[in-house]
Amino acid sequence: QVQLVESGGGLVQSGGSLRLSCAASGRTFSTYSMGWFRQAPGKEREFVAAISWSGGSTYYADSVKGRFTISRDNAKNTVYLQMNSLKPEDTAVYYCAARMYGYSRYEYEYNYWGQGTQVTVSS
Repeated sequence: QVQLVESGGGLVQSGGSLRLSCAASGRTFSTYSMGWFRQAPGKEREFVAAISWSGGSTYYADSVKGRFTISRDNAKNTVYLQMNSLKPEDTAVYYCAARMYGYSRYEYEYNYWGQGTQVTVSS
């Protein structure tokens, strides 16, 4: 069982930056691949980024490639999402998720989810 708690969301102006954190419970964090997803009002939840258990491989949605960076610190049981050059269309609730085996862009393949953190980008 893995419990995930996101933090770091908030209100930022267009062009600004935020860093989201996702703290995981349990001693097996390093065996899980991790992903970030987001859900804007009135829209379905969508994939943002994913990282392998070791941190050696990462994968991004085209909409955030070059602006967002996913990373992890297995010693701290934490995964991060550094978001730069934020745009109003990045406004959403951001969720982190964990799954065994390889990373994925498909939310149905993730076993554990956090409660989400709100990111609002003003124009």
